[in-house]
Amino acid sequence: MEQFEGAIFDLDGTLLDSMGVWREIDYAFLGKRGIEVPMDYLEAITPLSFQAAAEYTISRFHLSDTPSELIKEWKDMAAYAYSHTVGLKPGVKEYLRELKKRGVKIASATSSDENLFIPCLQHNGIDGFFDAYVTVKEVRRGKGFPDVYLLAAERLGLKPEQCAVYEDILAGIEGAKMGGFYAVAVLDRNSDFLWERMKQKADRWIADFQELHHDFT
Repeated sequence: MEQFEGAIFDLDGTLLDSMGVWREIDYAFLGKRGIEVPMDYLEAITPLSFQAAAEYTISRFHLSDTPSELIKEWKDMAAYAYSHTVGLKPGVKEYLRELKKRGVKIASATSSDENLFIPCLQHNGIDGFFDAYVTVKEVRRGKGFPDVYLLAAERLGLKPEQCAVYEDILAGIEGAKMGGFYAVAVLDRNSDFLWERMKQKADRWIADFQELHHDFT
């Protein structure tokens, strides 16, 4: 990994052990409306911005809620967990610290919202490692496309071929590769059913960040 000058990280499920929170929210949110969570629902909404996910959910389940009402309900349900209980995946802080020590620029590329992930990064003591934050709502297309990663590289002052992208979802790996980035697939228990397909698309794959510490020895 020493060949790269930039590292662009997804947050939920990649750096943050938070996907279980969203699965619980999905069950609670849809369960309150008498709807069972379909097998493909989490995969469908994970690459999307909050706005796009809300519009998709309303359309799929024929809900009377507005997108803004759904987004507020989701964020209210997630706010406490992100500020107090969501932790890091194994080896994350040590890996980020080593990257910074070696002069690597670090950015986020996330579908989450600043009001959620900034308190979470602060709570876990890693907010100071980031040089730039980019969210999917700032670009035209979601994570099946390279837009969010290209914007992150631009904010770091780097070209795609100078950066590695770390993602835990298939759409993220596909979008990063489409943009000319080196793609690292990160295993997460909530998307492990796609792991074999992710490994086929990615340049490298890891079960956790402790595996990458060997790159610095």
